[in-house]
Amino acid sequence: MQAHRTWADHADDCGICTPTQPGCPHGTPLWERFSRLQNAYLTHLTKGAS
Repeated sequence: MQAHRTWADHADDCGICTPTQPGCPHGTPLWERFSRLQNAYLTHLTKGAS
C-alpha cells in the first residue's frame, strides 16, 4: 500500500508521469517497485486460492 501511495503522490505532482505510466527518471523506479509488489501480491492471492 505504501508503494502505491508513494507512486500516486509522485504521479500527481509530476508534470511528466501519469497515474498509469512513468515518464521521468525519478518516477520509473517508483512505478517499477509498485508494479513488482502488486504482481507479487496478486500471485500470492491466486496461489492461495488453489
